[in-house]
Amino acid sequence: MIFLYNGKEYRGRTAAEIVREMAGDANGSSHHGEAIRDYLRSALADLADRVHMRELGVGAHLSDETLAFSYLCLLDEYAVGRLHVSTPDAGVAKRE
Repeated sequence: MIFLYNGKEYRGRTAAEIVREMAGDANGSSHHGEAIRDYLRSALADLADRVHMRELGVGAHLSDETLAFSYLCLLDEYAVGRLHVSTPDAGVAKRE
């Protein structure tokens, strides 16, 4: 997965990995140990002037991965960032 945001390319196997990198860049440090929800609450609040409030909630019943992917999709939809999701090649055997 690749996400283009603020002139930078973020790569990760999951949306949560990408959002953690973005959080680290935003705060000038690595956020591997901090809750992804804290960053998302702040980042979503910054979008309140462009995005409807119903889109900005961080539900307690959703996984971090679901929230992170939804956030990246939201940024893509509102042309704040650009999301590229690649699928495994059909000819490549799955690892078990």
